[in-house]
Amino acid sequence: MAKDELYRLTITEAQQGLRKREFSALELTRACLERIYAVEPQINAFLTVSETTAVEQAQEADRMLSRLGNDAPALCGIPLALKDIFATRGIRTTCASRILENFIPPYDATVVAKLREAGAVFLGKVNMDEFAMGSSTENSAFGITRNPYDLERVPGGSSGGSAAAVAADECLAALGTDTGGSIRQPAALCGVVGIKPTYSRVSRYGVVAFASSLDQVGPLTKTVRDAAIMMRTLAGVDPRDSTCSARPVPDYEACLTGDVRNVRIGMPKEYFVEGIQPAVLNAVRAALDCYRAMGAQVQEISLPHTQYAVAVYYLIATAEASANLARYDGIRYGLRVEASDLLELYNRTRAQGFGAEVKRRIMLGTFALSSGYYDAYYLKAQKVRTLIRQDFEQAFRACDAIITPTSPTTAFRLGEKTQNPLEMYLSDIFTISVNLAGLPAISVPCGYDENNLPIGLQVIGPPFGEEIVLRVADALERSGFVPRRPTVV
Repeated sequence: MAKDELYRLTITEAQQGLRKREFSALELTRACLERIYAVEPQINAFLTVSETTAVEQAQEADRMLSRLGNDAPALCGIPLALKDIFATRGIRTTCASRILENFIPPYDATVVAKLREAGAVFLGKVNMDEFAMGSSTENSAFGITRNPYDLERVPGGSSGGSAAAVAADECLAALGTDTGGSIRQPAALCGVVGIKPTYSRVSRYGVVAFASSLDQVGPLTKTVRDAAIMMRTLAGVDPRDSTCSARPVPDYEACLTGDVRNVRIGMPKEYFVEGIQPAVLNAVRAALDCYRAMGAQVQEISLPHTQYAVAVYYLIATAEASANLARYDGIRYGLRVEASDLLELYNRTRAQGFGAEVKRRIMLGTFALSSGYYDAYYLKAQKVRTLIRQDFEQAFRACDAIITPTSPTTAFRLGEKTQNPLEMYLSDIFTISVNLAGLPAISVPCGYDENNLPIGLQVIGPPFGEEIVLRVADALERSGFVPRRPTVV
């Protein structure tokens, strides 16, 4: 491959090339930077390009590779993009919000520190829905991101910048967060792989909080194997995150055998209903036929409380968001709009700093937690959340993994749903339950619609079942499905 096209590589391919000295980490990084500058006028995935940092990290990675050779960390020299929700020492972290427009953290999030220690290269910070609130990346204070497959369509959200950057070959992989589908849904709409780990599998320390009982960190990559490599580095205990599991981290690559014989796959009847785009339904059913041909046992199951998931999610998530976002008051850090008294300072700062969707969710959450309504809304939502989790527990007694569509449609047009928040919220209808139950799930490409737009298949596993999730997704990837590259960039 020509050195000016190294950006097309997967992590696995880049690992091999770097260790064989076919190219340097600096050459790989410069190829990605040139790619960013070439396509960013069309895509707008990056909010900050950290070229100086990336070059310095690439040079250090080359020294590490020379010193350690094949013993160098798996991600040494690999150029990555980071969703602009992770604290990054010395690099602006905005959360795509005016209220944090000029915030430069003095420390790294744990996952960023792990990547830095592994010798990864940070190309920059990528766009998102403000404070991760959205399904289209149209809620960013710094402009929309466009889908590389069709520039008039959304990339999904809230990790839309991460998904678009990977799909457009601006980086080899990216880091995202998933509160109700914010890794998996944009991965599906942009034709890449995105995994949401089990809640507590990856540290959330240094991640700007949206809904603390739902948020999770995960990678978006070009292949399932690349996702396994990223997960190996990201997962593990963190004493600074009290919710982080101390379970040992397995070798996720070792589970990618391509063998799904006798794996029991559940197909929930509640996820295969009217209203799904026909091309999506057909592609997922074809994938299930493929699994049958590979020796898997596919059976229909029921998750009866699925119908309540969206309502439950938007009560719990907004309630937690209203508490988490109270810290942005113009006093401690971030935007400060001067006023004659303290209350007016609060009001002006938040009025100018927060976008419309963030304000909407704060108001919804504050109402749900208010006196007289807490029991009727928030407490009842938590009880139904338990029922949703119990549905999955019952299902996993009969199956090893569950397969559903990731999104009910392919990428929709820019502006198509911005005036109808409820319709926008339904974009995550197939992913939300997974967050409520704290389960691992992955989106993997499985087809294209009549407009050449990608379709994603979701594989859900039991708690700490990342290995079965990756194994099942990898088997589909090996089955002969050939992903197409975007033609517009």
